[in-house]
Amino acid sequence: MAATLVLDPEAEHSLDIILVGSSELSSPPSPGPRRGEGSFEYWAHHLGYVCICCGSLQVHTQHPLFEGGMCAPCKDKFLECLFLYDDDGYQSYCSICCAGETLLICENPDCTRCYCFECVDTLVGPGTSGKVHAMSYWVCFLCLPFPRSGLLQRRRKWRTWLKAFYDREAENPLEMYKTVPVWKREPIRVLSLFGDIKKELTSLGFLEDGSKPGRLKHLDDVTNVVRRDVNEWGPFDLTYGSTPALGHTCDHPPGWYVYQFHRILQYARPLPGSPQPFFWMFVDNLVLTEEDLDVATRFLETDPVTIQDVRGRTVQNAVRVWSNIPAVKSRHSALVSQEELSLLAQDRQRVKPLAQGPATLVKNCFLPLREYFKYFSTELTSSL
Repeated sequence: MAATLVLDPEAEHSLDIILVGSSELSSPPSPGPRRGEGSFEYWAHHLGYVCICCGSLQVHTQHPLFEGGMCAPCKDKFLECLFLYDDDGYQSYCSICCAGETLLICENPDCTRCYCFECVDTLVGPGTSGKVHAMSYWVCFLCLPFPRSGLLQRRRKWRTWLKAFYDREAENPLEMYKTVPVWKREPIRVLSLFGDIKKELTSLGFLEDGSKPGRLKHLDDVTNVVRRDVNEWGPFDLTYGSTPALGHTCDHPPGWYVYQFHRILQYARPLPGSPQPFFWMFVDNLVLTEEDLDVATRFLETDPVTIQDVRGRTVQNAVRVWSNIPAVKSRHSALVSQEELSLLAQDRQRVKPLAQGPATLVKNCFLPLREYFKYFSTELTSSL
């Protein structure tokens, strides 16, 4: 399959293939074991009534990306894991079952998805994973111009299905935006308040030094900024803010940064009902009081998570993060105790400021934005 082929992956086609990259029509695969009991033909006739992730007959909903059912436990796993990324910039789990130990990586430079051997062999055909692994170039099932490979059939308008799935199934959903096809993605426009994230976004490929791709507006003080100013600078796709790092001089009380971020965030948001993907993040460098934390959680309408820099068994640094970026809560769901964070903050204040800033700790949280905005580099730094 040529890398330069440009076709709408949400369009319907009639060609049925099994092997990615093969130009030949497929023949039905020989019967083979599936998760649980039953032959390949059995699952072919009951695909909508079983979970394509694990084979369970207790179907709770439909898989948002591919034709077939999904049980409740696999639904929960999918909600938590689909937008999780490794440091290399690829998704951490299989796009079908959101598990898998050995993963096949899509080699389309605009795709970050992976698929486990078991799903590929089960749904596409026995032995397919080995054949794909031996190929010099492989394009995944969501990037192919053909909707079907063996039993695995991509849903038509799967991006719409994915958004509806999150809106319907997530327990406490933040606003979930429909992912954007590669050819429609635009450079990201960023408003950075108090803390600068230019270096981190540049290292992820969202910004370049030139004038064309992406742009970032950074402000240290927003005291006199009004809605008209933000409208003139914008529109923005991402609004970021943070409290000063521990050990640095604060020009304002810590709570001031929460109130000002929330105020500017209201100016930067798109109008209600707008389909424009819009993301935000606020980072506390362990300087907010308990009262400030309650205010931030109430105003931002979501609970914070704690992101830590752990070396060996020692926590070197940590930040609290409020955000609507997908999977931030999934990867960093366990909150460290207030007492532990207070001790860490006291320890940090006794030493010189860390060379590693707070923005570096949250850098990989921005990787899910690759589903929404254009990026210009595939070289990712592996360290936080």
